[in-house]
Parts: sequence; C-alpha cells; structure tokens
Amino acid sequence: MGERLRFKRRLLVASVSTGLVLAGPAEAAQDEETNVQNLPPVEVTAPPPSPARRTAAPRPVARVGAPSSASPRTRIYVYPTSPGTGRGIDVDKVASAINAVDANQIKRTGSLNVTDALRDNIAGVNISEVTGNPFQPNVEFRGFVVSPVTGTPQGLAVYQNGVRINEAFSDAVNWDLIPTAAIRSVTLVTNNPAFGLNALGGALNLQMKDGFTYQGAELDVMGGSFGRIQGSAQWGKQVDKNYGVYAALEGLRDDGFRNFSQSTVRRFYGDVAYKAGDSEFHANMGVAKNDFGASATVPAELLDKYWGATYTTPQTTSNRVGYLNFTGKVDATPTWTLEGTAHLRRYEQKLVDGNPTDVQQCGADPTLLCFGNDTTPANGTNGVQLANPFAPGTILGEIDRSSIRSTSFGVSGQATNTDQLFGHDNRFVMGASYDASVTRYDATAEIGSIGENYVVSGSGVFLGATGTPEVAGPVSLRTINQYNGLYAMDTFNVTDAFAITGGGRFNVARITLEDQLGTDLNGDHTFTRFNPVIGGTYKITPELTAYAGYSEANRVPTPLELGCSDPVRPCLIAAFLVSDPPLKQVVSKTVEAGLRGTKELNIGTLGWKVGGFRATNYDDIAAVPVPDRTGFGYFANVGRTRRQGLEAEVSIKSPTLQFQASYAFLDARFLDALTIGSDSLFADANGHIHVSPGNQLPAIPRHRVKIGIDYAVTDIWKVGGNALFVSSQYLVGDESNQFAKLPSYTVFNLHTSYQVTKNIQLYGRVDNVFDKRYATYGRFFDREALPNFTNGGNDFADPRSLSPARPRAFYAGMRVTF
Repeated sequence: MGERLRFKRRLLVASVSTGLVLAGPAEAAQDEETNVQNLPPVEVTAPPPSPARRTAAPRPVARVGAPSSASPRTRIYVYPTSPGTGRGIDVDKVASAINAVDANQIKRTGSLNVTDALRDNIAGVNISEVTGNPFQPNVEFRGFVVSPVTGTPQGLAVYQNGVRINEAFSDAVNWDLIPTAAIRSVTLVTNNPAFGLNALGGALNLQMKDGFTYQGAELDVMGGSFGRIQGSAQWGKQVDKNYGVYAALEGLRDDGFRNFSQSTVRRFYGDVAYKAGDSEFHANMGVAKNDFGASATVPAELLDKYWGATYTTPQTTSNRVGYLNFTGKVDATPTWTLEGTAHLRRYEQKLVDGNPTDVQQCGADPTLLCFGNDTTPANGTNGVQLANPFAPGTILGEIDRSSIRSTSFGVSGQATNTDQLFGHDNRFVMGASYDASVTRYDATAEIGSIGENYVVSGSGVFLGATGTPEVAGPVSLRTINQYNGLYAMDTFNVTDAFAITGGGRFNVARITLEDQLGTDLNGDHTFTRFNPVIGGTYKITPELTAYAGYSEANRVPTPLELGCSDPVRPCLIAAFLVSDPPLKQVVSKTVEAGLRGTKELNIGTLGWKVGGFRATNYDDIAAVPVPDRTGFGYFANVGRTRRQGLEAEVSIKSPTLQFQASYAFLDARFLDALTIGSDSLFADANGHIHVSPGNQLPAIPRHRVKIGIDYAVTDIWKVGGNALFVSSQYLVGDESNQFAKLPSYTVFNLHTSYQVTKNIQLYGRVDNVFDKRYATYGRFFDREALPNFTNGGNDFADPRSLSPARPRAFYAGMRVTF
C-alpha cells in the first residue's frame, strides 16, 4: 500500500507542475482535488486555442466528471460572474479578486458550519458569534455583514445552486440550514451587480455536489468537548452515463460552554441529475430542523465571574426549512448555452427572548401596572390596564416571542453566447429573475419575574396595545415581496492578454405590508435601480495578471426595517413593529484593483494575490437604539459610509505541503455627521452621542492576519494548524469612538489525521490551544435595567456586554469512505 501511495504522490506532483489535478483510481469516495484558487476544475473536450486568431472554430464544450477514456481534453478553472449555475468564465478574465473555498478545506475544519472554512481561508472574512452560538455567526467581509440575526442590516447576497437564500423578511442568512458536507465549492464574488439585491460587498455563491461530481460513500463521526457529538453521511453515484444521484445527511448535538447554550442540528440534502450530450438537468431538495440556545451577549462583569454566564434567559431559536429546486442547462448551439432555475422554499423561525422590561408597578396605585414613566398604563390584550399580580419587590422582566413563516418561489433564466465579435473572442451573458415571497410575522410579550439567575419566568400576563403613540402590544403582519432583475454582461478579448468587461443589472423591488391588527403598518413601497459594472484584466506574463473594475449595487429596506423606522415610535428590534414610514434604498459604489499570479517552484505551486478596494455607501441603513429603553430602537438612513482596504495572500501547494498566509486591512468610517442614542458612558444628558465624519464604524476590526499549514509527515500521517489574529474594534454603541476598544485577540488551532487503511481515517483537532479568553463582539447595555446579582444587587459599573469565544476544546473523529 505504501508503494501505491508513493506512486500517487508522484502522479500528483506531475499534475501540479502542468497546472492540472488528476483524480486517482475510483477505489473510495473522495472530494476532487483543486488547484487554481481552490476552484473545481472543468474539463474541456477541445484543445486550448492556439495563439493564432480563430475564425470559425467551434466553441469548446465544458464537462464535469467525464470518463477518463474520453477524447483528449484539458482542464480550466472558471469563476462565476452571474447567479446562473453555468461554468462561469476563465479566472484570467475576472476583473475582481478571486476568493474560493473547496470541499477539502471545509472538511479540514472538522466543522458542520461552512463559515469556519470561510474565516480560515479568505483574507477579508471575519466571524463574530453575536448570538453566542457557533452555528449562528455574523460573517463580515470588507465591512459588510451577512447575519442570521433578524434586524441586522445585511450587505452580502448568498446563493445556493443559483438560488438566492437570503430570507424574505429580513434578508438574514441562516448558516445552520446549509448542508455543509454537500458543498462542492464556495466562491465570494466581488464588484459584480449581476447577483442582485444585497450584493453591496459581494455575493457568496455555493455550488453543491451531485452524482456526477461525487461518487462513492462517506461516513464521518466526531465527538469532544462540551458534549459535542456530530455525524454526517454522503453518497453519490453515476448511473450509466446519463443519471447521477447524490444525498447527504448531517446531525449534531452540542451542549455548549455557556449556560442554556445547547445546539441541535438535523439536515438533509439530495440531488437527482440527468445528463444527455450537452444538456444537464437537476432536481435537488433539502430539509432542516435546528434548535439553539444562548442567543445574546453577556455583561462583562458576569463574564469576569464565570465565562459561561448568560443574561436574561430564555434565549432560544428554532429554525425549520424545506426547499425544492430545479435547474437545467442546454447547449442549444455550439455557441449558445441556455440555463434556467425554478425554486420553492418554506421557512419557519420561532424566537423566545427573555429581556428586561419597562413595565413596573404604578407609583400611584401599586395594584396596577404602568410603563417606566409611571403615567402610561400597561394594558392587556383586552385593552384594559393590567392588574399587578406580583409580590412587592419583584423584579419584572418580559418574554418576547416572535415567529416568521415565509413561502418563497421564483424562476430565473440565463443565456450565454461565445460567438466571436469583430474577429475577437467574446463572452456575452444575459439573464432575468423573478422572486416572490409571502411572510406572516407575529409577536407577543408576556410579563414575568426575574430571579437571581436572570431567568425570566412567565406569568401568563400578556401586553396589549398601549399608549398613543403605541409603545407595546402584539404584532401580526403579512408581507409580500416581489423582486425582479434583468442583467447583461459582456467580456471582450481586445487581445489574447487584454480583456474588458461591461454590463449591469436593473432591479425592481416591491414590498407590501398588510397590518393584520390595524392600519399602522400598512404600506406599499417600490424601489428601482440600474447598477453598472465595468472592468478589465491584463495578463502581463503567463504567470501574472492585473485587474481593475468599478461597479454599483443596491439593497432595498426589508419589511422588518420598513415596519420599524419611526423615531417617534421605536420598537423592540426584531420583536415588535409599530409604524411604517419610508426608508431610502442603500446604494454602494465600489472600485477594486489588484494583481494575482502563480508560479511553479521546486516545493510546489506558488500562488499569490494583492488588491485594494474602496466602497462608498449612500443612504446607509443602521439600527438606531433609543436611550433608556432596553432593546428598543428604529431603523434609519444614516448618510454615507465608506469601507476601503487592502488584501494580500500567498500560498504554496504540493502533495506534502499546504501553506497559506494572508493579511487584510480595512478602514470603515462614517462620512456624515450623525446623532444617535447610546448607553455609552460618554452619552449626553439626553442619552445621545454625536458622530463626526471620519469616526470608525463599530464591530469592524482594522487588521486580520491568518496563517495555516498542513504537512504530510508520512504518506498516511498529516499534521497542521492555523493561527488567526484579529485587531481591536469599537463596540456597537460607540460610533463616536470615545470608549476603549474591544481588545484584539490571537487564537491557535491544531489538527491531525492518520490514514489507518485505504478506507478508514482517524482525525483530531484542538481549538484555541492556549485557552485564550476573548470576545468577538461587544456592545453597550443599560446598566440600570437589572441589578448585578453577583455583586450584592448593586448596579452594573461596566457598560460592556460581550460575546465570549469558546475556551479550549478537543475533538476526535473517524471518517470511513467506500
């Protein structure tokens, strides 16, 4: 067996040196090896074009998973430039940075969460566990965030097999619903408006496995610290030459290191494919049922006492999803490819959120309940002021419950033409999409009592409509989203070395809100926008490419933001909506330029890239807190913001050594003056802070350094590790930059694997080797809302509330392939 493995190693060395990666014999299931920027290879059944200009040669036909006995072929690496499921464009012609993660990099993390692989392998990506749960992180790239937290202004679009999966009500992305084992590759596309709404900072494009790209079977089980038990199974088979079947099943149970922070993940993904000649059709579906706890930050003083502390529980999230997608691709002529998708998605989420409350016993009549100003009565659901059922001295709290039920459907079509133009190679893409969704949103508030463990116990007393303007009460809202898009892009080869790209996308969005309990939330909003793109690439040498481009993108206010945008009538963000004044759409204008290259060395393939970018947002939307009302706020346009920076990366890849190092610098600032509410110690007498042009955006670290290495000690034993440095960042609520920053942190991780037999692998990993105690996110909170029970019931002195990172953790597992 050792001789066989050494032979395979020599074969791979030869493949890397020619720019190809070949798969070994089909003895056991394995993820395909990748080479250029971690992209899956595409086989082309015609030889590469000669330097001489072609006049009537047929277009090379791209195939995936063709048998090795087919006609002579080469392999190229392509990058997506549109949402369609086609093969994209040669990476040398992409006028933006190349960022990609493959299935092997995802597998190396040992995680069922794809965001861990994005954090470890893409220079500009940073992760914050805002919810306190590793399966629901905020992913930040270049200062733009995509988050599962309802109410977070979103700045990235996410696609799965050509279908946009940002949820309809808030544009949130629930990472826990994505079947990680089934991912073939993830590309992070920047500077490209073809991906439609929310692609301000870019779009994450997930391509999934199928029976043509993955054959065999794999079982993977792992366990370790904090009660972690997880397992996955995947199976793929090509039936004859025309059919492919693939399925993946994943499950996880984790007790978490914090109180009440358990996680349960259950999800399935399947794909049935048919291929005939140059036509390919897929039907894929997925279901998931996941439950999580500990979804909030914790006062720093409680963390000083116990790193696993929580504050105001319960904090639980339940996510359910089921979806069905159809995709098809037909090479209608040698130069025209037609693609189409149709999808149906059902999503349900239930949140239970324990909080402090503004309700208290009335000063004038202690037998009744009032709001904090002691003059506004707290009414019940029958409209009558609530009687006070609590004993004197009881500390009151509130259990806020909300539910989202969305049904989304849509269709899209795309056509690609590769006819020459004026005797030059040319690639033209045009497409259109229509997406619609109907959402039902409901919320209630139950008054309860808070014990010294900060657990809110319900009383069965529910708040009804109260006050003029209304300050509390149940919500029942129906929303209808209709998104239309029409895009076209053309890449023209001026010479064999110089290519230019131009095009754009026209977006139309209509959002209708229908209040089910009254009229305050009724609204009908339409937004339109054309976003252009222009760029170019120049291949200076065969091993060096320069690129530059300019683009625009937009995002429209979500139904959630439109339902909570009145400063006079703030709402409990992500729980209660009270009013529907209009908001402007956000427009981002981005310029990007850089260099990238590869070179064959004796020790392996050297890859490197360096680039800079500047993105300016106009009419940016932010969640603005209201002073002295815990959790309350509203969404508002806050003027212009800017994000600019530099990203650099170098990597070496060989059969024995995988090395990667990257550095990202990000400068994110407000460009306009702003006055907002804050619980900062530097707030004025009215609870406001004053933001000046040039102040840095909070929760965005300026520096990120990543280093990763994997080394094959022998043919069957591999060791590796990675280090991550993230610099300090301002806390949310410190937009005026007056308070001390959240400290920087450096964390080290180790992993190893041992190939016991051809089919059995043992592996292990240690996360946070040196048991570093650090926080990935911080904000201010109302120190007077509740007493500090760990300090004799006195008020909190430290205004910071933090998201603690996991302590040191050990995991071990076994992977069996067939």
